[in-house]
Amino acid sequence: MKLLILNLIAVFCAFFPSTTGSNTHSSPSAPGRKPKNIILLIGDGMGLAQVSAGQYAHQKALNLDKFPVTGLSRTQSAKHLITDSAAGATAFSCGCKTINTYIGMDAKQKPCKTILEQALDKGLAVGLVAACSITHATPASFIAHVNDRAETEQIAKFFVDTQADLLIGGGMKYFNQRKTDQRNLATEMTQKGAVISDFSRQTLSDIQPDPKYPFVWFSAEGEPPAAAKGRDYLPVAARLAPAFLKQRSEKGFFMMLEGSQIDWACHDKNGPREISEMLDFDQAIGAILDFAAQDGETLVIVTADHETGGMTLEQGSSSDSIAINFNTNYHTASMVPVYAFGPGAELFNGMYENTEIYYRMRALFGWGE
Repeated sequence: MKLLILNLIAVFCAFFPSTTGSNTHSSPSAPGRKPKNIILLIGDGMGLAQVSAGQYAHQKALNLDKFPVTGLSRTQSAKHLITDSAAGATAFSCGCKTINTYIGMDAKQKPCKTILEQALDKGLAVGLVAACSITHATPASFIAHVNDRAETEQIAKFFVDTQADLLIGGGMKYFNQRKTDQRNLATEMTQKGAVISDFSRQTLSDIQPDPKYPFVWFSAEGEPPAAAKGRDYLPVAARLAPAFLKQRSEKGFFMMLEGSQIDWACHDKNGPREISEMLDFDQAIGAILDFAAQDGETLVIVTADHETGGMTLEQGSSSDSIAINFNTNYHTASMVPVYAFGPGAELFNGMYENTEIYYRMRALFGWGE
């Protein structure tokens, strides 16, 4: 009987892995082809209901429908079943489960080298694009190392110390209107060779950045507006960024783009805004897919750091009138989708921890464990 019980426990553990934030990971089988470039797109707060609402409202296939490989990711953080965006993004950037609010740090507050920093060390070009401030939790988790995501001015300093090839997002005031030290980080970045522009001088669609120099475009002083209120640069950035980064290094590039405000819409329990943000993100996905299909050497991964709102599509919904309900104004522990296209996409099939995305990207870049 004791042996039978032990066998049953082993079977249970195999099918229902621990949700305590383990940092163990599997070793994926080698893919047929490896990519030269990886583009990670994160729909903040994007669960299956958010995708479904976008599909029905659009009344035709989304760009997400073009992905040949799909999977599911478990999103819990080191000590909580429900993650925040900081810990969720750090799982992607560093491959470790960490504490909610920690950015680029493990659960013991030790800074972890991100995949973006590793890519820079190996001579790849790197870029970050977001529909929020560039110092917000998700983009910051790829370049900064702090234990409090709210320390935006502290986070901004990492963008000077670790100079990416391309940055597009809001939060300009954290660079040039600082309250903590009166430094002008934008000027310092210019002195290090970057070309900087912003929404008050040029729209992004009017800019053709010179690939000889790092490029920064600030989309707002603080947080950019919603897509429904005029924010339109995310699909533009999705067309501009990969072509720019490809010219920055012959070794390849790593890029992260975030559809940030899907999450904000769901926090506000605003169904129409969620659909608008989802469709804006899908336009950006389409532009990335166009590049990847033509390039042939680029892996595209789309996923979410967590689901927000416990969103459901209610009885009585139709494509003309989708009845959306939210069970909470915060995140949930629901698994989120993972989509993959391009060389190595097959590694993202199945069900796994969010940290696996980091390790599988590393494996595909040929960096080992």
